[in-house]
Amino acid sequence: MQSEIAEHSFSFRLASKLNDYRLLIKFNLSFMVVFSALVCYLLAPQVREYDWKAMLLFFTGGMLVTGAANCINQILEKDTDALMRRTANRPLAAGRMGPGEAWILAAAGGLGGVVILWQFNLLTAALAAFSLFLYAFVYTPLKKISSVSVLVGAVPGALPCLIGWTAGNDSLSAGGWALFALQFFWQFPHFWAIAWIAHADYSKAGFKLLPSDQGPTKYSALQSVIYSLLLVPVGVIPYLLGISGMVSLLILFLANAMMVGQCVRLYREMTIRAARRVMFSSYIYLPVVLLALLIDKVKVI
Repeated sequence: MQSEIAEHSFSFRLASKLNDYRLLIKFNLSFMVVFSALVCYLLAPQVREYDWKAMLLFFTGGMLVTGAANCINQILEKDTDALMRRTANRPLAAGRMGPGEAWILAAAGGLGGVVILWQFNLLTAALAAFSLFLYAFVYTPLKKISSVSVLVGAVPGALPCLIGWTAGNDSLSAGGWALFALQFFWQFPHFWAIAWIAHADYSKAGFKLLPSDQGPTKYSALQSVIYSLLLVPVGVIPYLLGISGMVSLLILFLANAMMVGQCVRLYREMTIRAARRVMFSSYIYLPVVLLALLIDKVKVI
């Protein structure tokens, strides 16, 4: 009987620890980031067929580096995370894990991920290391200083596209930069919608994330409209470069029109409900656009 209780207790502790690790690396966010990188790897012109071993290797390296960056982010923000309702249950903020354990995981994951990506080429590994550094050690502390942090954070947020492209193409080229630009401009309405919804929490923690110092204002909503409009011409570039075809061009146009429409609606209504529509639209936008580009490339090939 006692052995059964001990076994049950061990299983519970193990499940709890694994869940804490999932929260520490922000698994859902990391998966989305690496998904975009993997699609861009497959979009590279030198990748003419699906090599599942290479794809798994790239995905693993990407998850390790991205998870390490998110881990360091939580180490540096553990005190402010404890102040916010949406982040108070994170393992470091809640005190279920010490910074020492988290640093070991971050160091092992970051180093291991960069080494794995080096198997593709040095440029890919270097971009991954730079992205980790920029996100963890520049963007993270800058969030309390200025809203320009969103602009800085959009660079490591879009670098996965470039990392995927260089892994498949062995060099930087126009196609990689086009995909980088697409994800770069997408982040502004996406992130500002989240900051609009969680403005009270973010303000409590001292974060300055919306374009206006006054928070959710017409100016902040107008910025979202402007950046969503920039997605329209950027969405044409992959077609002009021959990365994909007419089908993806049409899907990108419709997806961009949806984003512009939701941002305009936010400007007109100025409500959390409208901001939530922008946020959910942005969640739908990225996988739809990336998969459309990938499927259209297969047709072109």
